[in-house]
Amino acid sequence: MEGGEDQVKKERLVEARARNISHNVRCTECGSQSIEDSQADIAILLRKLIRDEIKAGKSDKEIYTKLEDDFGETVLYAPKFDMQTAALWLSPLIVAGAAGGLWAYKKHRQKTNVHIMALNLIRGIPLTPKEKETMLEVLTPPPGGTSSLSWWRRWLQQ
Repeated sequence: MEGGEDQVKKERLVEARARNISHNVRCTECGSQSIEDSQADIAILLRKLIRDEIKAGKSDKEIYTKLEDDFGETVLYAPKFDMQTAALWLSPLIVAGAAGGLWAYKKHRQKTNVHIMALNLIRGIPLTPKEKETMLEVLTPPPGGTSSLSWWRRWLQQ
């Protein structure tokens, strides 16, 4: 009885590994489905091949390598990291870095008043804190100031 239970456990393990691998392999005929979801003839053959390789004692990595060697890199959903796919893998970091840089630049621009900087350059000496405060009061628009689209907003509210 113990041998029967061990056999069932082994079959379940093989099935679970095969399904896991099959979900990560693209059907070469459909292209948009995994071989686990596809009913194409090639997908059925690939699922059988995967199960045979697992029963032969191959590791998941060896099976992925065999599939990649036989069918090309596009058969795997997760491409490996190399010089050709570096842009694909690093693009989220590049976009996040660009967004962070833009945010930091805008924050810096908000704190830097161009008029005060120009006066500092013209006078040759920096403004005193009292002079800076007076300049900011004069140059800062009143709250709720008019923008170029404010007439449009007023017209829409009527």
